[in-house]
Order: sequence, then structure tokens, then C-alpha cells
Amino acid sequence: MAKYSEKTQGKVHEALHEMKEGELTIGKSDKKVTSKKQAIAIGLSEAKKEGAKVPNKASSTKKKEK
Repeated sequence: MAKYSEKTQGKVHEALHEMKEGELTIGKSDKKVTSKKQAIAIGLSEAKKEGAKVPNKASSTKKKEK
């Protein structure tokens, strides 16, 4: 699993806390976040915007057939 910086971990923690309180919304709309995965993604994107180091999404590697 990827290791995240303290700043990134803090942002994700804040996002999860806001989700539990029902204050976290999706983008500029008033729709409330209902899943942990959405809250984590929002926390990671906010941290990335602020300049924290966030690893790229892991992609599966496919072997090319010859």
C-alpha cells in the first residue's frame, strides 16, 4: 500500500470526519457524500491541490503478447 505524507493523511481524516457529520459535499453541488471511498478521494484531491505528495493511482500492467 502507498505511504502518504502527514499533510495528506490529515486531509483524508478531515474529509472522513466531515462525511460522518454530514457536511461533506460533492464538488460545487449540494449533494452529500455517502461513501467512504468518495470521502477519501476528495481528501486526496484536496491534498494534491495544496501541493502535498500523493502517489499516482496504481495501474495494472498488462503484458504485451507478440
